[in-house]
Amino acid sequence: MNSEFITSVPTLHTKRLVLREYRRADFDAFAAHCADPVSSAHLVPAARQAAWRIFCSQAGLWLIHGAGWWAVEEKETGQLIGTVGAFFREDSTVMELGWNTYRAFWGQGFANEAAAAALNHAFEIRREPKVRALISSANEASLRVAGRLGLTHEAETEIYGKAVGIYTRERTFAPVTMARGPAA
Repeated sequence: MNSEFITSVPTLHTKRLVLREYRRADFDAFAAHCADPVSSAHLVPAARQAAWRIFCSQAGLWLIHGAGWWAVEEKETGQLIGTVGAFFREDSTVMELGWNTYRAFWGQGFANEAAAAALNHAFEIRREPKVRALISSANEASLRVAGRLGLTHEAETEIYGKAVGIYTRERTFAPVTMARGPAA
């Protein structure tokens, strides 16, 4: 009897990036990002042990919802440059987008490209009616990404004791046109 359980994480490709499943080898870079006070200024900074729980939780979301986080790899070099997610929080029915580019790769448009791929997956593959992103007002880089994705401010909330804005976008539906046949 084979007791191995396998789930599939879709692989997404953009011009410069591959969005793929998390791998054990990705953890050191992830942990360094979580522990870096500059990189994690708008997140919850985490020491290595806590980062491991976050890493495994993000990977495990695929089992619960069929949605979760991808490792983001640069096609040209194969180097891990960050993470991007299209996932659900426990208390939400609205898919959430999240993106983190590791500091060495800031300012190169990778967050825009990865987040656009995750948004497209949410709307075109999963057919989600709406997505949201939770962003601190001080996180200017993520606010710019959200704006490029067409997300607009909807409300304020709090997460992990921090005030954040809720930015949303609804999927647009193409109008259905009826072809007219010959008159009877």
